[in-house]
Amino acid sequence: MRIPISFLIVLFAFQVSAQDLLRFEVAAGNTDRIDCPVSLSIDQLNYNTDSLKLALFEIKGKTETAVPFQLETSAGAKVWFILNGQTLKNTKRAFVFRKTVSPQIFKSGIREVQKDGALSLFSGEKPILSYQIEPVNPPQGVSPFYRRSAFIHPVYSPEGEVLTRIQAPDHYHHYGIWNPWTLTFIGKREVDFWNLMKGEGTVRFAGLISQVEGPVYTGFKSLQEHIDFGAPGGDAVAMNELFDVRVWNIANQRYLFDYVSTLNTPLDSGILLAAYRYGGGIGYRATEKWNKDNSSVLTSEGKVRRNADGSNARWCIIEGESGTKEGRSGILFMSFPANRMHPEPMRVWPESQNGRGDVYFEFCPIRHKDWKIEKGNVYTLRYRLVVFDGKMTPEEAENYWQAFANPPQVAIVNSTTKK
Repeated sequence: MRIPISFLIVLFAFQVSAQDLLRFEVAAGNTDRIDCPVSLSIDQLNYNTDSLKLALFEIKGKTETAVPFQLETSAGAKVWFILNGQTLKNTKRAFVFRKTVSPQIFKSGIREVQKDGALSLFSGEKPILSYQIEPVNPPQGVSPFYRRSAFIHPVYSPEGEVLTRIQAPDHYHHYGIWNPWTLTFIGKREVDFWNLMKGEGTVRFAGLISQVEGPVYTGFKSLQEHIDFGAPGGDAVAMNELFDVRVWNIANQRYLFDYVSTLNTPLDSGILLAAYRYGGGIGYRATEKWNKDNSSVLTSEGKVRRNADGSNARWCIIEGESGTKEGRSGILFMSFPANRMHPEPMRVWPESQNGRGDVYFEFCPIRHKDWKIEKGNVYTLRYRLVVFDGKMTPEEAENYWQAFANPPQVAIVNSTTKK
């Protein structure tokens, strides 16, 4: 189901007679902010009738600037906007919602195109990423067990460098950015959804739940099924996964997107995700261009490639040589504080991998401890990624993580009473 763009586009206009509905301040807190997504509950406003006539303005002295925002009503009324540019620590910015009668339309900054078996997101004509809907077959002569869908590839840097890889000859089951579980047990029976060559299980796309395009973010939700090939009576769903991807329309020359996985199981006995060095979370097979000599790893705890494996981190920068004008590109991976085992354990391939030091990274919440998924419960893992060209400093990475984990605080200054 595609949500109508008319419900997501922000409508603005400033008029002398416009009615102030809600004034609020956004406080940066004790860290600098750069192009930071911010949310605000507007349950106190009559959004069901006024949502298409709301205007948001930032107030700077006597100057007021219209700000795009996006309404979300899945669990109460919430609006999102970007705290654009740089906001220095310990400073505040002022905003006001007004009711208006002469709206201006802010167009979607990022668009979605479904074509050739994939759902792709673009910034203008520049590709950002693709999500694979239809199964991709392995190369000729390779086992059909390696066939699968429900993964992200390619991921592009802002200058168009492809940073992901699928079906590498050393690991045909690697699929760009993806998250299957490896050592699992249904009762006493082992099921591997990761190592596809075993023929025990797989993960497949099962349908688009929603698509959203707007001036602040564009994204989709899909259903992914973790299939048990050895279930009594034939193939069966062992876990359902709500997969939620949201790309934020930030102004600077980087891509920012959220990656959320919510799991549940229909099995009465549940499913055990056993402790193992691979499994779930978020896995990343990097471009074949990178090796131990032209790429690097840096974690929030100061670990590098030679000692990051098995350690825990809030964030991790994976970067390397590229054909861009800066000569480098990379991805910052961030773990949300509510994630299981946060700061999360990681799997980082050693510098000797495949003889040349090929690059693989994963946040792995079951690295050191089992995780039982029980029927009737839901379990969520949230990640945020920043895709960049050039280099990223540890200070920048920490600021991005703070924006994700501890977003700026919103304080209502005054509002009208709902009528």
